[in-house]
Amino acid sequence: MRLAEQSLPAGSPRAGRTPISAWIAGLTAALILIVLVCLCLGQYSMSVGETLHIMTAKAAGAEPDWKPMKENIIFFLRLPRIISAGLVGASLALSGSVYQGIFRNPLVSPDLLGVSSGACVGAALSILLNWDPVTTQFMAFGCGLLAVGLTLTIPRLLGSTSNIMLVLSGVIVSGLMGSFLGMIKYVADPKSQLQAITFWQMGSFASVRYPDILSVLLPMVIGFVVLLALSWWIDVLSMGETEAKLLGANFKPIRNAAVICASLLTASSVCMCGTISWVGLVIPHFARMLVGSHGTRYMPVSCLLGACFMIIVDTTARNISGMEVPISILTSLIGAPFYIALMRRRRGELQ
Repeated sequence: MRLAEQSLPAGSPRAGRTPISAWIAGLTAALILIVLVCLCLGQYSMSVGETLHIMTAKAAGAEPDWKPMKENIIFFLRLPRIISAGLVGASLALSGSVYQGIFRNPLVSPDLLGVSSGACVGAALSILLNWDPVTTQFMAFGCGLLAVGLTLTIPRLLGSTSNIMLVLSGVIVSGLMGSFLGMIKYVADPKSQLQAITFWQMGSFASVRYPDILSVLLPMVIGFVVLLALSWWIDVLSMGETEAKLLGANFKPIRNAAVICASLLTASSVCMCGTISWVGLVIPHFARMLVGSHGTRYMPVSCLLGACFMIIVDTTARNISGMEVPISILTSLIGAPFYIALMRRRRGELQ
């Protein structure tokens, strides 16, 4: 154990000065504050004090002294969106952290193994067949995991299970799913189905309700628990297969477990709100800039940063204009310039 700890990357100088517990406590407090403020914002705005009063009185079972409309706005319109946005942001950020660590590539994102493209195919097929939204969610979830299963199977059929072969398999599966999606969009009704498929691909929390959250809560909890428990071993795997084996890591089982759980989180996120880009790519880098490159530090920080970021973006999406703005438009506008600045700052390492 000591040898492994000495061999792991040291991280940024800032990581050694601030305890990880302080970062987690600070970001948790920031998350709570962001949730409270975002509950107040909307076309029908409320003060922080009024929102707190309604929530605490409702929790205590007190007699309501407010308009029923205000209670409905808080508990049935804004709160489900905020909860789902926080879960999705944390899931995508953690998945990106895991993929970037395992594959030792800072350009890796959660849709690397075809899970997002597979989920898009499942949802598009359900929309094409005019199935209900619940079935669309399950189709997206199932096809996303099916795509990952296909990605994991191809290297075994070819007799090579290296990381490079796994990434190439993900590219193949993503291309195949893209072809299927193109065929579905080609035959879809352009006035209704094609529009719904396109909007779903851009991501939105507008239609998320409590049953939608509960339907994916268990897989998300499993993914969070397993990946955070494996954070130290993911650090070891990030050193490469040879070094990881020398340090006692059972490389392939740990890698496969991490990949499956990260894909589970990504599939759960996509089936809840559609495809959201850049979050899993950018947030892990920001977390490493804050607390260093140890997985036990930056993985939980990535979760909290991802949740804060996604809640802010979703609140902006529903308030920036009179119409709902797809989430991926905003995440791309924010993520692309940030990533350019990040590459400029780290261009020596990338070379």
